[in-house]
Amino acid sequence: MAVTSQQIAELAGVSRGTVDRALHNRGRVNPEVADRIRKIAEELGYRPNSIGQALVRARQGLRLGAILQSAETPTMQDVAAGARQAAEELRVSGLEVDIREVQGRDTAKVLRQIDELMEWGAAGLAVASNNTPDLVRRIDRLHEQGVPVVTFNTDAPDSRRLCFVGMDSYRAGQTAAGLVRQMLPGGGLVLPIAGHVNNGAHYSRLQGFLDTLKGEGDIQLLPFQPCFDRDDYAHEIAQHTLREYPSLACVYITSNGQRGVCRAVEDERRKGRVRVVAYDLNAPNRRLLQSGDLSFVLDQVALEQGRQPLQILYNYLLNGKAPEKELLYTDILIRTKYNSGDEI
Repeated sequence: MAVTSQQIAELAGVSRGTVDRALHNRGRVNPEVADRIRKIAEELGYRPNSIGQALVRARQGLRLGAILQSAETPTMQDVAAGARQAAEELRVSGLEVDIREVQGRDTAKVLRQIDELMEWGAAGLAVASNNTPDLVRRIDRLHEQGVPVVTFNTDAPDSRRLCFVGMDSYRAGQTAAGLVRQMLPGGGLVLPIAGHVNNGAHYSRLQGFLDTLKGEGDIQLLPFQPCFDRDDYAHEIAQHTLREYPSLACVYITSNGQRGVCRAVEDERRKGRVRVVAYDLNAPNRRLLQSGDLSFVLDQVALEQGRQPLQILYNYLLNGKAPEKELLYTDILIRTKYNSGDEI
């Protein structure tokens, strides 16, 4: 059986891309690592696959684009890391990938990035989307032009996108509600905070939470407040509520802004008495879990949300393989200080 570059990568403890660069003198590789890779390849009798190389040459010139919104948030930085990882893997196969990051939620900026990527020659797009009419129409037009679009993290369900990769946000909101109910067996007052009003994921997390707790007489829900992914806004909202409602028992936040909430709880000397529930096991949240500021987070495996869309487009465009389902949900993982890792 022929030896593959993946086998060499596993034996050397590196990525397949590093093996490719070392064996073909492409890009920078640590000299000691490169020597180890070449030695393993020689010992195994590795020979480059001429058919595979021909396929790589055939794929050269194919381009994919990725667009991330709210790129300044820790979670979307994790998503971006996954997209960069996939881009590196695809470059080994001869594909070019251009990743664009948009600050905040701005449909007009996303549309401009789409136009630029189309001018660049992208054959497929991965887009952290929203369901606004302008973006839905643009995705539909791309579909008519034969350009597949995979949405990720946030969806455009009314569009003709190829598929969506991300959390089942409504079910995540239900999960959070069930956990809050267990945390507050005697009931209590809960403040829901959401991010952007046009972010479908934030809204679905909110609706799943509210619908599940509706009619629970022992748990009282305050009207939700938007913080627009900003810690300063979330801090002001939480601090004002803590002062107006001394009996507040829990803050549920569906977006970025949890650091501001935790700071307000500490400023008002309510740490340990007011529970805070948030989303995503990113670096800041890991620290907040370890310190006891957050009670738990619901993690959506952000790295995979960045990786999968580009791989799906690759398989669709080059291998004719359509995604297995329209909705490819990542896991909903419940993280506490005890299973959040040791990195603080």
